[in-house]
Amino acid sequence: MTSYAPIGRYFNVTNGRIYGHVREGDGPALVFLHYWGGSHRTWRPVIEHLSPTQTFVSYDHRGWGESTQVPGPNGIEQLADDAERVIDELDHGEYVVVGHSMGGKVAQVLASRRPAGLKGVVLVAPAPPAPIGVTHEFQEALAHAYDNDETIDQSIDLVLTNGELSAEARRQVHEDSSRAGEAARMAWPRQALEDFTDSVGAINVPVLVLAGTDDKVDPLQILREHLLPLITTATLTELGGTGHLSPLEVPDQIASHISAFVTRH
Repeated sequence: MTSYAPIGRYFNVTNGRIYGHVREGDGPALVFLHYWGGSHRTWRPVIEHLSPTQTFVSYDHRGWGESTQVPGPNGIEQLADDAERVIDELDHGEYVVVGHSMGGKVAQVLASRRPAGLKGVVLVAPAPPAPIGVTHEFQEALAHAYDNDETIDQSIDLVLTNGELSAEARRQVHEDSSRAGEAARMAWPRQALEDFTDSVGAINVPVLVLAGTDDKVDPLQILREHLLPLITTATLTELGGTGHLSPLEVPDQIASHISAFVTRH
């Protein structure tokens, strides 16, 4: 009997190995990229709502989760390089990249390179290609968002979510965001000014943008004005009643949209 239980494995990238969970099953493979502060575990609730035979890989970016020992650089281009290495090692042929927040920006850069086998992209509460309204004060606040339990709680309650996270999900956010390597934790606030406006127009596969109606980090209006016009293949779907941490807030909605997207394309 075939087992579709995920297995843990490491992937070779520049200067180290990053950890992920892999399940072999039905294609195309889903490649999950987590947010700044998360880990491969961020996607677990979404994966649990997908078909139990769906092929996927969900891994920790360098500096996060079980990959904290992998040194930088931790910029978006490097993370896109890492994604390509993971995809090459899996050798699945066809795949769909699913990126959340910072992972969504990585997914955009990866897709703009038009890698072989890429069939589509799902952007969940994605950071737009260019920084919008990023001030020095904002960067400083962001740099201290995960300093300690108190600041993590404030980030969850005031910025990242629209409602109550389960006790388990809240505990996971605390663990993931506080264990990061220092270079990885500082990379996003310090490099939030990276601008890929000129690159994303090269994306030539279907793109589904899933955006929470109550997202305070990357609001609907920002994505409508500063993401959709740049990616001609993109369509936007609103997720009702959720903030920025939609994979943990409404995993069933996200899984449903991913499944429909894969079936359609």
